[in-house]
Amino acid sequence: MNQTPNLSQSMFSISAFFPAYNDENSIAPLVEKMSAILQQVTRDYEIIVVNDGSSDGTADVLDKLAARLPYLRVVHHPRNRGYGGALRSGFEHATKDMVFYTDGDGQYDVAEIANLIPLMTEDIDVVNGYKRKRSDNRRRIVLGGIYKFLARTLFGLPIRDVDCDFRLMRRTMIQSIELTSTSGVVCTEMIYKLRMVGCRFAETPVHHYPRLHGQSQFFTLKRVARTGYDFFRLWMKLVVKRRLQVKSASKQKSVVETPSV
Repeated sequence: MNQTPNLSQSMFSISAFFPAYNDENSIAPLVEKMSAILQQVTRDYEIIVVNDGSSDGTADVLDKLAARLPYLRVVHHPRNRGYGGALRSGFEHATKDMVFYTDGDGQYDVAEIANLIPLMTEDIDVVNGYKRKRSDNRRRIVLGGIYKFLARTLFGLPIRDVDCDFRLMRRTMIQSIELTSTSGVVCTEMIYKLRMVGCRFAETPVHHYPRLHGQSQFFTLKRVARTGYDFFRLWMKLVVKRRLQVKSASKQKSVVETPSV
């Protein structure tokens, strides 16, 4: 059973944000529940929702919510920028010591931030959740498993579930890297770059629940194909290119150090 941490356990300030796309039925309860949790954790918090060009009533729901909740800030994208674009926007607008984010579709229980906060010690920079069991259809589970395996193998990621968007991190660290991806591969890019700048990670299991409202925008043939293309393009850019540069630099150093006859 989850226990909300006491104030003494968390003296840092927190920015919590939700990327939202056509989440008119789920976003308001998430915001209000998140606020109730954070009030018991810290005196200094903000909640940000990035409405990524929703075509349903998400914008109206958020505007009405923001009119009565002073801690809520809403960022509206006039057009859909993709999951990566929504995350980048949320990170840019965060102002507190720590940044927590999860999706606006309600598949994670925001109360489980209580499991992450105690792990954010002085020697940890990122606390990442991993799904106890994925509550999706078989196709999504299989594709998700393949994606996680490839991400860990090809990018050398230090966490077991890069596809679990339930994260708490130091704002100084996330804002020290530049993210460029607009699709879902932004999470692989983010964890890889955080590892490269020396971030220290902790992990904890979290629950994953069936989606109650709407449909995922990701698991269509077009989007899966685009994600696959973006994934391998990112691998070539971040990993393969870097290895070639290191190899080239090593060869040049060897030539310089070889004494002339």
